[in-house]
Amino acid sequence: MTCSAPVPAGTVDALDLVRAAGHEVVLATGRSLVGLMPIAIRLGLTQGFAASSNGTMTVRLDADVPSGYVIDDARRFAPGLVIHRALALVPGARVGVEEVGWGWRVNALFDPGLLNGEQKKVSVADLCAAPATRVAIHAPGLDRHIDALATAGATVTPAGPDWIDASAPGTSKATALERLRTRLGIASEATVAVGDGANDLEMLGWAERGVAMGHAPELVRQAADEVTGTIDQHGAVAVLHSLLPAEVDPSSMSRLAAQLAIAVRTAPSHSVVVRVWHGPTTGLSRTEVWVLSECSWIRHAPVPAGAGVTMRGIESAVREAGLNYPRGDEGRRRAHWRASLTDDGPAGFELPLAR
Repeated sequence: MTCSAPVPAGTVDALDLVRAAGHEVVLATGRSLVGLMPIAIRLGLTQGFAASSNGTMTVRLDADVPSGYVIDDARRFAPGLVIHRALALVPGARVGVEEVGWGWRVNALFDPGLLNGEQKKVSVADLCAAPATRVAIHAPGLDRHIDALATAGATVTPAGPDWIDASAPGTSKATALERLRTRLGIASEATVAVGDGANDLEMLGWAERGVAMGHAPELVRQAADEVTGTIDQHGAVAVLHSLLPAEVDPSSMSRLAAQLAIAVRTAPSHSVVVRVWHGPTTGLSRTEVWVLSECSWIRHAPVPAGAGVTMRGIESAVREAGLNYPRGDEGRRRAHWRASLTDDGPAGFELPLAR
């Protein structure tokens, strides 16, 4: 997907449902941060983590900071050897060194659309002067020199016959995702990855369930555990829907009701509350489902469609989803909001639900 390409129909809704089911969604791309962020925003991914530049950069998404992200991890390497070797092998090669959050320093301007962000032409010496997260090398027939470049102290990732990305040794989307998996306490057998390029090969092997898009090259499709449809066939949406509980039909209710139904259905505890945060207007700024686990309340899942609605809107969606409230002293089940405090500040109110 390019930064300007339309998001395939149903993708955002499917991502919201998967997140409501308690799954961590991590956008992993070969693009720089400048290219990643517009896509993350269009997909509704403004919380959680993302990996860019083939896994050399990991960021925590945060809509409350001006950039939309906070750098969590950056893997850099000395780019001089791979740059000089590339120019010796292909003297006319165009070389770009990523400037995180801005664009690229280049030895010659790349054609429009090939790089995300701004470009600044500098000398080769300047390109080699400082550690880099990613080096992009572009020249006809560059793929013939992969083996020679791979011995230059970098991870070399092909992106077509005329393009190679170089990054720190031992870096890939897979290594970035493995660090996040360990940090978030996600079981290795609960990992799913979807990809369509050569830079996804290690990621597809890393995941318990590696899925290649139908339009991916044959090499990528052979490396995957399964193949889904193409972009036009909404292949990624089909994979996302396969992660949802079969007992809930999201097409039969509103987005908010469907997300609440799925969040409660997948909650790992019978003690469930909907927590809401108030924004500067009458609408809620955030809605989440929390569960009681081992005497502590833990966050189970966000409810993305809960942003902007009211507490009464939450109650209406609860009824539409067929959810219920705990039985009260008088045997009646009704909505009973109560004040709530969490570790990250006042939640405003919480609404107990019954499983």
